[in-house]
Amino acid sequence: MTILLVDDNSVNLFVIEKILNNAGYHDCVSLASAMELFDYLHLEDTKATGGAVDLILLDIMMPEIDGLEACKRIKQDDRFKDIPVIFVTALEDKSKLAEALDIGGADYITKPINKTELLARIRVALRLKSELDWHKQHEKKIQYELDLATHVQRSLLSPPLSKENLQIEVTYMPSSNLAGDMYYWHKISEHRYAVILLDMMGHGISASLVCMFISSVLREAVKQLVEPELVIKELNRYMALLQDGKQDMPYYFTAIYLVIDTESNTVEYVNAGHPAGYAFVDNKELVPLDKGSYAVGFFDEIKVKKQTLHYTTDLQIILFTDGLLEAMGPCEIESEKHIRAASSSKWTNFQETVEQLISKEKQQDQPDDICILMLQAQAK
Repeated sequence: MTILLVDDNSVNLFVIEKILNNAGYHDCVSLASAMELFDYLHLEDTKATGGAVDLILLDIMMPEIDGLEACKRIKQDDRFKDIPVIFVTALEDKSKLAEALDIGGADYITKPINKTELLARIRVALRLKSELDWHKQHEKKIQYELDLATHVQRSLLSPPLSKENLQIEVTYMPSSNLAGDMYYWHKISEHRYAVILLDMMGHGISASLVCMFISSVLREAVKQLVEPELVIKELNRYMALLQDGKQDMPYYFTAIYLVIDTESNTVEYVNAGHPAGYAFVDNKELVPLDKGSYAVGFFDEIKVKKQTLHYTTDLQIILFTDGLLEAMGPCEIESEKHIRAASSSKWTNFQETVEQLISKEKQQDQPDDICILMLQAQAK
């Protein structure tokens, strides 16, 4: 534990260091000016780390650079801003003492030094510093774990797909590191693909944890069951198991799950309480994807009915989460009309069309997770 004593009076330094040594604080460094303090901290060298300092006892009245200015400079450096500074002064000017606390001082003690008061104030400052250090370490650990969780969650998302007669592109804009939106596609056979876009209730850590749980279940369900009704029912079964009768933890999600067959030119889908996606069929007819079942997780058992689309020449499907509606403007009805109009034509440049729906500025500061998925298929 290192305590820096800064005073231009050598007698004061001797007295304070003696008191601290007798109280068990043996790692004390005496400095005669603010410049010596700056040199010790390597204040001018922003790349230097130096040794750890736990507390600074700083005299206010010093020549050249006084204690107030010295404290200001220290607090402006991120390396030292959390070091508690106790001012030691003979001043009785209350405005000066108030200024000392306003610029970052933790406390002050007046001369002549009272041993009992000095040690008491040092103990308080060191205790607060210890608690602050603990919280910083804890926050650092949490941030590391959040970064790791974010990396894991991103790795679960499918990459874009570009085949001769099938393309899938996605824009994924989480509102924080961890998100409740997820998309996934799986190749069932040479000409059949399963695609899902889901939106977990809420966003952030809790939504992302449930989302990652469902993601693992989803992968097996898609591989083993394939069919839209069976997959949605299986996901609902796992959501019911997750809740386990805990009514205060209402986990649920909305989703659109579809299976496209590029040989028979068909799409089978289920909309489970999700905002309607849009299928632009044969470059002439816009079909809303708005039927299927309730949201997944509301009830122990749900009725699920798939819908089937046919296309002759080509197909474009636009899916999105409700965060897009919120981000586009204050009126979600108008936002939905805008999306519907944009879905009534072929998207030749996915990113440009997305930016027409939601500007880059809004993409950076949205209140909810946003995911937009485009699927385009051409008949053989």
